[in-house]
Amino acid sequence: MTFVVVFPGQGSQKVGMGDTLFQKYRDVTDTANRILGYSIEELCLRDPHTQLTVTEYTQPALYTVNALMYFDFREKNKEEPVMFAGHSLGEYNALLAAGAFDFETGLRLVKKRGELMNKASEGGMAAVLGMNKERIAEVLKQNHADSIDIANFNSPDQIIISGPKQDIEKAQAYFEHAGAKKYLKLNVGAAFHSRYMKNAQESFANFLSDFQFNVLTVPVISNHTAKPYSENIHAHLIQQISNSVLWEQSIQYILQKYHECKFEEIGPGKVLAGLIKQIRSYFQKS
Repeated sequence: MTFVVVFPGQGSQKVGMGDTLFQKYRDVTDTANRILGYSIEELCLRDPHTQLTVTEYTQPALYTVNALMYFDFREKNKEEPVMFAGHSLGEYNALLAAGAFDFETGLRLVKKRGELMNKASEGGMAAVLGMNKERIAEVLKQNHADSIDIANFNSPDQIIISGPKQDIEKAQAYFEHAGAKKYLKLNVGAAFHSRYMKNAQESFANFLSDFQFNVLTVPVISNHTAKPYSENIHAHLIQQISNSVLWEQSIQYILQKYHECKFEEIGPGKVLAGLIKQIRSYFQKS
């Protein structure tokens, strides 16, 4: 059976994620605790200080749980996937699974990424439903909302915009008047995947220069190109921070290559499964 493994990103986290896997993979859990300086198990299972939705905690937590779930999946399924992909933060799990780095290296990268992105506060994001990318760009242009970027092309029916918080607030009226099915402001504290992440991107580039990566054993689809990674993993990880997540285009690329492939979402929740269903349906009609 041809299958592709996908990993979710920020927004899929929930209290209780990971469950018994922290005990099953005690060595991985202990490594995470040592690197992070706190109990990853306590954060994910109980979240006593309400930190699970704070970016600098969310990213290491989700990376760790995605990894544990993948280790468990591979114990039970020996067949190798033909490709990996991950949505935003999930791309680090895709690279881990494809052999670019080990768990510890990936966690160090994600920890720093989360810290830097968390510092870029005062931004906001919103999901626009029922409107395609061309119409969204047109609405932004008509209303002179040039401070807003398109952050995520999640599916034909769901696009995420990103920008200064007050401008994201104002944009609700623009899109509702233009006929959007829904306008949902996201519970985030920054304008992820936009020009407002440039400072975080530059700092991360400096941090990343100290790391070396392995050749990938299985192709990984890059968020910002919607095509397989080139040899320069550093460049992809740097560009990913401020560029749009081309999720719809990434899934279309995979479907063009493997028409009948099955997708395995590994991580908490089934957000990606829903998006992939929409994309596949649209792709088959076109």
